[in-house]
Parts: sequence; C-alpha cells; structure tokens
Amino acid sequence: MKDNFSSQSDDYAKFRPVYPTELIDYLISLFENNEACWDCGTGNGQLAVKLADHFDQVYATDISEKQLSNASKKSNIYYTKQPAEKTSFSDNQFDLITVAQAAHWFDHELFNTEVKRVLKPDGVIALIGYGLVQVEGQIGQIIKDFYWNVTHPYWDPERDHIEAAYQSIPFPYDEIQDVPSFEMKKEMMLVDLVGYISTWSAVQHYISKNGHSPIDQLFQDLKAVWDGTILQVDFPIFTRIGRNSKSGLT
Repeated sequence: MKDNFSSQSDDYAKFRPVYPTELIDYLISLFENNEACWDCGTGNGQLAVKLADHFDQVYATDISEKQLSNASKKSNIYYTKQPAEKTSFSDNQFDLITVAQAAHWFDHELFNTEVKRVLKPDGVIALIGYGLVQVEGQIGQIIKDFYWNVTHPYWDPERDHIEAAYQSIPFPYDEIQDVPSFEMKKEMMLVDLVGYISTWSAVQHYISKNGHSPIDQLFQDLKAVWDGTILQVDFPIFTRIGRNSKSGLT
C-alpha cells in the first residue's frame, strides 16, 4: 500500500470532508451486535470517530504514523499502525469493517483474505469513496479543468478505481444491492476549497515532477471568478457494502 498522505497530514485533517450521519446510521442498521469494528485506512480518524459513538470498541489502522498522530481521539478508539493486508487482529473479531477513501490503494487479494479472517460470519464490510468535488458555476468548471487537464496525468493508476466507483475492485461478499445514495456537503471559503485540492496526491506528484505547485495558478483562476460568498461544496459518495459469506473467498 502506498503512503501518499503523510507529507500533508495536517492539511488532510483540516480540509477533508466529514462523512454524513445518514451513512453511519445506515451501516448500524445492518446488524444487531455493536461490539467491535475495524476502520481500515483510517487516515485521521474522520470515520472512526463517528463509529465510536455506536461501538464498544473501534480499532482504526493506517500505515502513516503522521496521519495517526493527527487522528481524532476517543477513549474507545484504538489506533495502530498496521497494513490493511496483514493485521494482528483475532479471527472473527469484527461486526463491521469500513474502508473510507482508501480501498483503491490496497492489494485486494490479500486484503480480502484478511477480511474473511477477521470479520464475523455475516458481518458487514463497507467500502466508501467519493469522486471529484462538485461546485456550481464557473468555479466548478475551473476545478474540472484542473482535474482533467492539469493533474490527471499525475494521479496514480489506482485512481482508476475511484473513477469506476469501486466497481473494478474485487468484492467477494454477498453484496447489498439496494444501498441508498449519500453525499457529503460542506460550506467552504475559497481558501478552504483550494486547501482541500492541495491535499490531492496528484498535486504532490506534480510538485515532485515539476518543482513547483499548480495550486498557485489554480487559486488565481478561482479568485478571478469568485464573488466572495461561502461556497456550497458537494462530495458525491459511492459505496460497496456486503456481508461476509460463510463459504470463504469466491
């Protein structure tokens, strides 16, 4: 698994969106036992901290120590540095496993083997992701142009899984087909929106390759059309949610 986010872990914690309560409520509705869950690829714990309101124990893992050092703290969240594909957890330990905006980085064969081991029979696994940020008007068009024409060559190949809404990721579970749609909405000033975009791994790759940041020009382009008001920003969520089949990998 690649670590593309340690270098900007402070900004990641500051600018990334927060997952909606409706999504958490839906996940909780899928099972009866709320003993333990695993938030894999937790980053700064954005999802883990919400799950902690519903579970006795939340185990949150990431490969980035810097991300974990910025993670939100609660007494029933246990953060550890561990890869997704091989953990120290016990067999059949978890009622729920969540992966938020991280599953595209995993070795999927090894990760699914680990999930089958640590997830309880009929336990739930939820892969959660979100695509390109949506803003109305000229600002939204400038962001789309920046994504497709400036940064797109610098995304890792794993970004293709995001473009495919995770349909390209192997998912050997009994998939739930009637999952409701969810979205994250956030009010941002222009500087916050640009701060979020600066956390894209493609921006960091651009800087490494070219020796300068494309963010400065983006900010100028956006500032030229911004009317000074608070921006209504949408992050469209996609999911793949399923139950652990009792028959093993399929």
